[in-house]
Amino acid sequence: MIKWAGTKYRFHPLFTLIMIGCAITGYFLEAITLFGIVFIHELGHLTAAKGFGWRVQEVQLLPFGGVLIVDELGSTSTREELIVAIAGPLQHIWMIGLALILKSLDIGSGNWWDYFIEANLMIGLFNLIPVMPLDGGKIMQGLLGYIMSFHNTIVYSVWISMIISFSIIVMAVVQLLQGQLPINILVIGLFLLVSNWYAYRQIPYHFLRFLMGRGLRVGQLLSRGTRAQPIVITKQLTMAETLKLFMRERYHLIYVVNEAGRIQAVLPEQQIVGGYLDGKKPGSAVSDLFM
Repeated sequence: MIKWAGTKYRFHPLFTLIMIGCAITGYFLEAITLFGIVFIHELGHLTAAKGFGWRVQEVQLLPFGGVLIVDELGSTSTREELIVAIAGPLQHIWMIGLALILKSLDIGSGNWWDYFIEANLMIGLFNLIPVMPLDGGKIMQGLLGYIMSFHNTIVYSVWISMIISFSIIVMAVVQLLQGQLPINILVIGLFLLVSNWYAYRQIPYHFLRFLMGRGLRVGQLLSRGTRAQPIVITKQLTMAETLKLFMRERYHLIYVVNEAGRIQAVLPEQQIVGGYLDGKKPGSAVSDLFM
């Protein structure tokens, strides 16, 4: 791990293994080029995140990009997360453009520029695959958050990511049976599958982080004025089930109705979230706790 400009940078073991393998097999220049591209890609994310005032703990460098470890999990706006996610792939556009210009001017080796352009295309396009924790996966998750509850968003994102990761592994195995040697694809597919399986196990923690940061996000929504989106529940619905209906970019008022459809109470979402975080039983009915 190294620290530069106040930010910690950690090399993922997979990245380190690939760099060592390239150096041993005589592809040291290609390895350094790959590192430079990934580093600039991640600086795009880092610059955008710090521009929004995010607290970046560290940057984990992977062979195909990186991951920002931040404190703002689930408490920032979806718009900010989408901008931070796309800021990495955007760096490849200007790098490819610069490479084409310098190559046309016969500056440097043409073969090296060809590799540089190919590596940029590979890393940039690969990162747009809708698999967490790739940039495409984060964009997918952000867009899903506009049409479904936050809990469903993280569940669907993880399942879609695991299905695509498994498909990548199957593709690599098929190529292997055909006599090819797609070791890189196989390793990356396995890494993505394991990462998303771990993310699946962490969904309750991820959702809790969302609820803990909900007060800040609600304050931001209310400060500029926002339309409340009603959530209609029956008296028997539990607090935990009600919280799973919350959308990230909406402020909610919870309408409790009886069997005849008459409104028994209207509760602000802060009351439900506060009760949950204060230790009230999540399996209890909302009406038993707040009415």
